Amino acid sequence: MNTHSNFIIREITPLSEKDCFYIADRIKSEFTYPIHSHAEYELNYIENAAGVRRIIGDSVEIIGNYDLTLVAGDKLEHVWEQHQCKSKNIREITIQFSSDLFLGNLINKNQFDSIRKMLDHAKKGISFPMDAIMKLYSTIDTLASEKEGFYAVIKLMTLLYELSLYDDARVLSSSSFVNIEDGSDSRRISKVHDYINTHYTETIRLDNLANIAGMSSVSFSRFFKLRSGKTISDYIIDIRLGHASRLLVDTTNSIAEICYECGFNNLSNFNRIFKKKKDCSPKEFRENYRKKKLII
Repeated sequence: MNTHSNFIIREITPLSEKDCFYIADRIKSEFTYPIHSHAEYELNYIENAAGVRRIIGDSVEIIGNYDLTLVAGDKLEHVWEQHQCKSKNIREITIQFSSDLFLGNLINKNQFDSIRKMLDHAKKGISFPMDAIMKLYSTIDTLASEKEGFYAVIKLMTLLYELSLYDDARVLSSSSFVNIEDGSDSRRISKVHDYINTHYTETIRLDNLANIAGMSSVSFSRFFKLRSGKTISDYIIDIRLGHASRLLVDTTNSIAEICYECGFNNLSNFNRIFKKKKDCSPKEFRENYRKKKLII
């Protein structure tokens, strides 16, 4: 396999070991920073940027006037591209913090349960709904101007807690692209996930998955949809697309090679499904990552 990943910056963030977090509040006329990743958690608020293209993992979306996301982990590449945005008065507030913000075992205490789950989901990127932005705008807006460092940290903790309560926050990237396991509170679902992740290149039959779960096909289909929020076929497609997206980014393999390597048996069908799910073709997806190529 030919690898080709030297166009992605592994960012060294300005977060000091002696500080709990770093914040930058700036007005800009365009987005110019290339695709990058970093170990720190990053909460990013953007306003007046309708038409900007946001890429987080294998999620590609055109944002509106307001956007609030949380990303985590050096496996999650991300970038905001100017694309169709005409605004010259873009505001961007970036808050970066490391996992040791929650000292010792604090994050595992019951009172931090919702924050812990949110930070885990952030490994795939999270987009918060408009009502979260409206409710928490004042906190985000004034965080950089808080003069007392201690109270700034308390304000950040409160902000993270409030965000963690939004059940309608959307996970953006697929687990197969980021190469992390989906957590599950069901042993049956976990065993099925493991099987799909191992055999996604092959034909996967519903009755085989149902047997793994020890259920009838009809009961299993309902059970899986209830637990995962997706049908079996949609879940398998998403896993395959995640692996395909990673190969588009990290290799020079042809699109046809990637199509068949990831379990799709028809190139035109692969292109159609990819376009429908990602709102761009596999070729465009690859170009979105590579056109800002920078060797470091």
